[in-house]
Amino acid sequence: MSAGTAGTGHRWLVLRLEAPLLAFGGVTIDAVGVTRDFPAASMLTGLFANALGWARTEAAAHQALQDRLVFGARRDRSSPLGPLTDSQNARLEPRERGWTSWGRPEERGGGSLGIHRRQRDYHADACVQLVVRLEPAGGAAEGGPDLDALAAALERPARPLFIGRKPCLPAHPIWSRGAAGAVTAPTVHAALALLPPAADADAPPWHALWPAGEGPETGPDVDRVTALPDRRNWRTGLHGGTRMVVEGRVRPAGTVAP
Repeated sequence: MSAGTAGTGHRWLVLRLEAPLLAFGGVTIDAVGVTRDFPAASMLTGLFANALGWARTEAAAHQALQDRLVFGARRDRSSPLGPLTDSQNARLEPRERGWTSWGRPEERGGGSLGIHRRQRDYHADACVQLVVRLEPAGGAAEGGPDLDALAAALERPARPLFIGRKPCLPAHPIWSRGAAGAVTAPTVHAALALLPPAADADAPPWHALWPAGEGPETGPDVDRVTALPDRRNWRTGLHGGTRMVVEGRVRPAGTVAP
């Protein structure tokens, strides 16, 4: 894997999440599934696990990977129309078969559930760039993949990949080999500042999210520091953990807020 030449410190894998529809699920209330502006730690864990070919029952491997993730996200292009709401109505009958990402159809059992209604929010034609490292950085010695293994899995995934929800198929390779595939920088915020803007990107500064301790926590480019409930307990299958993050803006490296 090639790394960017600018900056010193940690090596960061660079991901690009771009699709006609993107979904970064937040807290679901009843049948309304909202989307956040940035991907959750649990979503990124699931994306990597799907690329690696892990089964959903491998809870310990998922948990260990999630616990090692250090990442931030930069919103290069926002949806011009804001979130798109999809109103879904379906009649579910016994023995229905559905598409899955693990290579065989999913079937239901039991009686009819009647008409099933729900709403799901999406970002349309958006592009979000991520930088990711693992802590600790090694692979097999810590019982999991390293950055090179994650990059290889994203380049040749074991199963089809989607961004948040199954309709959200990538319009661009999530990881690209070459100089754009990694950067070197001391913090998440610094790494995000090194990324070249995506095609048709919004004008900087770009809306961004980074972990507390991985960039500024005060100043003109910081909106808030908050506890984000985006960690999943993979053993129980429930979300039950938070992490402290900073929401704000990222400017191209070498520029400062006016």
